[in-house]
Order: sequence, then C-alpha cells, then structure tokens
Amino acid sequence: MNFEAAINSLFETINTIVANVFFFNTLFFIEGAYLPLTVVWFFVAAVYLTVYFRFINFRYFGHAIKVTCGFYDSKKAKGEVSHFQALSTALSATIGLGNIAGVAIAISLGGPGATFWMILCGLFGMSSKFAECTLAQIYRRTDERGAIVGGPMVYLQEGLNRLNKPKLGKFLSVVFTILCIGGAIGGGGSFQVNQSMNAMMEVMPWLKDYSWVYGLFIVVAVGLVLVGGIQRIAHVSEKIVPFMCSLYIVMSLMILFQNYDLIPLAFSKIYHGAFSPEAMYGGFLGVLVQGVRRAAFSNEAGMGSAAIAHSTAKTEHPVEEGMVSLLEPFIDTVVICTMTALVMVITGAYNNPDYIDLIHGNQGSALTLKAYGSYHVSFIYLLCAVIFMFAYATMISWGYYGERAFVYLFGAKKKRIYHVILLVTLFSGAIVKSTHVMEFGDLMILGMGFPNLIGVFLLRKEIKAALNDYVTKLKART
Repeated sequence: MNFEAAINSLFETINTIVANVFFFNTLFFIEGAYLPLTVVWFFVAAVYLTVYFRFINFRYFGHAIKVTCGFYDSKKAKGEVSHFQALSTALSATIGLGNIAGVAIAISLGGPGATFWMILCGLFGMSSKFAECTLAQIYRRTDERGAIVGGPMVYLQEGLNRLNKPKLGKFLSVVFTILCIGGAIGGGGSFQVNQSMNAMMEVMPWLKDYSWVYGLFIVVAVGLVLVGGIQRIAHVSEKIVPFMCSLYIVMSLMILFQNYDLIPLAFSKIYHGAFSPEAMYGGFLGVLVQGVRRAAFSNEAGMGSAAIAHSTAKTEHPVEEGMVSLLEPFIDTVVICTMTALVMVITGAYNNPDYIDLIHGNQGSALTLKAYGSYHVSFIYLLCAVIFMFAYATMISWGYYGERAFVYLFGAKKKRIYHVILLVTLFSGAIVKSTHVMEFGDLMILGMGFPNLIGVFLLRKEIKAALNDYVTKLKART
C-alpha cells in the first residue's frame, strides 16, 4: 500500500468510527431517505433561539451594522481586535469553500430546492450565532501569557459551574475541544486544501501529477501567518475578506444580469424543489437534509467556532459583540451562498451530464468553476483566485480556532505540537480523496454543535439577562 492509499484508508476508518460513536449518521428513515441527527439539532435549535430572543436577528439587524462600523466604539473597551477585525476573522473562517464547493455539492445531490433550506437556515442561524458569541464575551479570560481565551471550551465549563453542573460542564468542554481540533484539521484545513486544489487543476493540469507541490505551498503560506497569532490573522483577514467577497459578488452579478430573464425561473425551481416529492434522495426530506447540512457547515451557526474569534474583540458589553456576529450567517449564507446557487441553477451545471464525474466525486469547486467559466473564459482564472483566497482565509482562521482549543486542553507551551499536526494534515489534504475529506470535515465541525448548543440552551437565561441590560443602556444613550 502506497502513502496516498494509506492516508485515504485512515480517513475512511476515522469517519466510520466517529459517525458510529456519536450517532451522527441517521435519526430515522422515511421513504428511503435518511434524516441525520445533526440536521434536526441545528435547525430546531436555531428556530428555538430565534423565538426565545424575540427575533433578534431581524429587530437588531440595522443596529448590528452600526456597531460593526464603529458607531459605538469606546477607547475604554478591552480586547485585542476591533469589531470589524473580529467579524472579518470569523467571516474568513465561514466564507470558505463551503460557499462554493459546499453549495455546488448540495444542489447536485439535493436539487435546486436545497437552496431554500440553506437560506432559511442562515436566517435562523443568526440567532444561534448571537447567543454563542455573547457567551464567549461574558466568560472570556486571559491565559498565562496574557492572550485572551474564549469560546465554548471556556463558557461550557465555567458557565455550567455557575449552574452547579461542573461535571457536565467539564465533559462538554472537553468533547467540544477535541472536535474543534478535528474540525480545524478536517473541514477548516484538509477540505479547503483539497477543494481549492481541485479547482487549480482546471487551470494547472500538471498539479494532478504533482499535488504535493500545492500541499507544500499551503503549508508555508499558512504557517507564516499562523505563528503571528490572532492579531496577524485579523490584519490579514480584514484585507482579504472584503476584497474576495466583493470580487465574487461582482462576478456572480455579471452572470445573473446577463441571464436576468432566467432568474424568476431559477427561484421557481428553488421554491418548488424545496417541497417537491419528485426531488432527489427521497423527496422533501432529502432536499432539506442537503440544504441544512451544507448551510450549517458553511455559516457555522451553532457550532461555537466563531465565538472563539469574537471573544477577542474590544467591547464594553458582551451583547455588543453578539450583535456584530449575527451578521455572519446573513452575509455567508443569505448573500454568498444564494449567489452561488443561482449561478449553478441558471447555468444548469449542477445536473450537466458532461460534469458527471465531478458531481459523483464531490468536486464542488471544480463544478462551480465550470458554471462560472461558461460566462467567460477569464472567469475561470478569476474564480480560481477567489477560491484560493476563500480557502486560505478559512485555513488561517480555523488554524487559530484549533490552536485555542489545543492550548485550552494542553497548555500554551505545547501549541507548537498542534502547529506541526495541523501543517502535516494540510499537506495530506492535497492527496486525500474529496469524499473522504468532506465526510471527515462534516463529522468534526457539525459534531461541535452538540456540546455547544447544550451549553447555550442551559445558559440562555443569562444571555437574555445580558440582552435586556444592553437594551436598557442603549436606550439611555439614545
């Protein structure tokens, strides 16, 4: 067995073990379709939190924009990065190849109707993101080297300690930490390398025989930024994220404007496909599964990952940063993912028989490249650049998330061990099969939502009390 075959076999074995241990695969069957527990978990939690916080995702949307733009900044605020830098860092992690490769995969498997559930999941997910990032600010602390430590691994343990549930808090914290490290290695690392390389192969065919070159390049590029910590990551992210999002949106709009007459038909396919009994994978249930699963993977609402970045933001009140964070699922899913979905549906790339190998191989980036390339050959090269930036930004941000989780579990002195592990797995992402990488990434990242949302639910009253306090102070200021 050669090295490549051994790595693929290892990933396949790990995927099987994790799926069976955590029961992620199936909740029950309906007409031949399966309903994973993760889908129910994220969707129900997001809807519940939206109602519990009285639709904060819509009521304070405008206010969240003002906070992000610095309208309420204070020199007294404590933290390491600004609101915009925290948002950019979190967005650099969420706006990755899940928005490009993930959307293409969801539509190719579940049909255009999957888009409807992605959008709905994004809107409700804004409340989940608000809750976890507010908690991250409430319970953040500094480590022995003076760096801010925050996120689910902190508020799960310390928050549940306050509720006299120390054993449950410790258990959930450790489970989250382990899954977060796995998520940084899988969905935030290897998946990004794998899918971006598949896209690069479309313009640089020689990479098919020298994939290790791409893997080595990624190792160097990520390592140089990661060693600089959150401040260097934030500075890089605040420059990359606005540019890559703007370029991608402009490219998408150009395709949509050229085919404006097909947009109503595309939305019709999305709506009817969301409820059509003739849809793929067992009809309605299969479409819902694909939409919610890929939306959760893309915007990370409920997983707790973004809370790690937002815990470092400069703010005077925890809820202030929670407000900033609720913008992420909207930008990520409602805007970026919808753009991708519309282009995929209008061009028909998602079910084009000429691309059947890409569809069956879960090569979402390459499939999206075909869709955008149908507009103009230059878009192939532009999208390759965007895909690389999306992937790179995600890798450095998720690399930081994994580092914080590793440090929380093993101490700051051993973080170099994590860096070595991460860089090795990034390299392996260039030689592992796409399907194995996608499954591993899904299992790790989606798994984070189980311990995180249990904690959010148990601490919901504390979040609501903080929200009421913030609103009272906000009214007093105005």
